[in-house]
Amino acid sequence: MCLLGAVTQSLPTAVVRPHATVYASANARKNGWLRAKINGEADPLLLAATNAASLRFQETHRPEPLFLDPYAGCLIDPTVQMDLKKYSHHYCLATKFIDDKLLQTVSHIDGLKQVVILTDGMDTRPYRLNWPISSIIFDISPERIFKKSSEMLKGVGARIPRSCMLLHIPLESSNIQQSLCSKGFNGNQPSIWAMQGLSIMTLASFEEILLTVGSLAINGSLFVGELPAWLAETELGSKASTEKWMEKIFMNNGFRVDTIHYNEVARNLGKELAPKESKNILFVAEQLRFSDDQMEIWRRELHRIEEEGDEEGFEEL
Repeated sequence: MCLLGAVTQSLPTAVVRPHATVYASANARKNGWLRAKINGEADPLLLAATNAASLRFQETHRPEPLFLDPYAGCLIDPTVQMDLKKYSHHYCLATKFIDDKLLQTVSHIDGLKQVVILTDGMDTRPYRLNWPISSIIFDISPERIFKKSSEMLKGVGARIPRSCMLLHIPLESSNIQQSLCSKGFNGNQPSIWAMQGLSIMTLASFEEILLTVGSLAINGSLFVGELPAWLAETELGSKASTEKWMEKIFMNNGFRVDTIHYNEVARNLGKELAPKESKNILFVAEQLRFSDDQMEIWRRELHRIEEEGDEEGFEEL
């Protein structure tokens, strides 16, 4: 069983298409809404996903929202209590930051644009972001949540931008890397990876994520997202020690990482950050190694050169 199963400047991040109004009470009651229970039992993954969707829904209704999520309303209880305080929530700041980094990066990729998002199953980025032509988005998330939320989103008219594609990889897959490749992921082409909302239960499961990304992403690829702060709690707990821990675990897996401070994101966006501490760490990492596919091409080329050298030496004799 794959361990994954355990688990500066702002750019325009959203477009509101003609059909993309915020769906809440009427449509939610018509189509039903996702409750945080499966077979009558509490489902913590579903609860976390709906809580995140609720934060996006509320952010969309703020006077000056960080981003627009016109589809979050269909994923939550229509009786949700609105909390439109002046402070920006850490999750929403991270969402804006990740949105911008994704769009900024794919806009500079020629040809096929591969985007891999590791999510809670209710990520609406494939629908709400203005993806450029030839973007293929791989969503890795719990299958039961993704399937149900997809039905809800289609029910309110959510569509992937034309000339783009969304492919789902069940988090429960025994081999995430193999599943991605079988869906068409190309380890010789550029890609960008993002993680937000994915349930990470152990340090080992996060290291497996890094191993998977490192095996598939070509050198220079970016990995951006949030990870639980408790992963670094084995250190002293200060910001300096957390950043040192981040540098160590990422570098051990072939990445150079920058820890992004939420207060800096808020300041750059002209927002006031909520006074409480975040439960996550926001980061941007760059892949320094070659992907497995790049290494295979390099090995084949080296083998070809060696064979040609042997043949030339034999002819001289």
